[in-house]
Amino acid sequence: MIINGSLTIVNFYFGAFLPEITDSLFSTQGIMVMLLVAYGGAMWMFLTSAPKVYTVMVSDMNIAKDFYEGLLDLPIADIPLHYYYNYEQSLGATSFDPIYMGSGFNDTMIKPNDGLWYQLKKNTQLHIIGGANLGYKDCQRHVCFDRQCLDTLLLRVQSRRLRYKIRTENPLNFLVKDYDNRVIEMAEVNN
Repeated sequence: MIINGSLTIVNFYFGAFLPEITDSLFSTQGIMVMLLVAYGGAMWMFLTSAPKVYTVMVSDMNIAKDFYEGLLDLPIADIPLHYYYNYEQSLGATSFDPIYMGSGFNDTMIKPNDGLWYQLKKNTQLHIIGGANLGYKDCQRHVCFDRQCLDTLLLRVQSRRLRYKIRTENPLNFLVKDYDNRVIEMAEVNN
């Protein structure tokens, strides 16, 4: 740097500020901030790596098992870790319409090991639980609150060349026949 025609060398010593930085960094408040940042980063990594989970309520678990494992050939999946910590389990649980609930439904929280778990896509799982009423003419009813889930299941049905009939597009509702000639109604629930 040139000041008044003469060359002056300005030395910036980082070491002069080092004691102040380390004192504030390793103070109680500094350590708490570092711990909170580390915890936030760990939670972000945990939740972003967790698979997306779709839940389908069915009227008969045994028929559902035959349908998803046999007809759709979905691989069985492990229960995602975030379900053990109650994450996403109560979302929408109080907003179920009683028309879709079976007579045995109670207000208890669904436990992670209840139901069936399948791998739907690479980072997407399907959780099958009981609780839906039988549909029209006593057909098996599978209800879901998520359109993407039913779109994916419909693609799977089409790729397996199963007999199906789309009843309505919005909300999505379609019928599928299984190998025992049972009709399974796949219905999207709109709130």
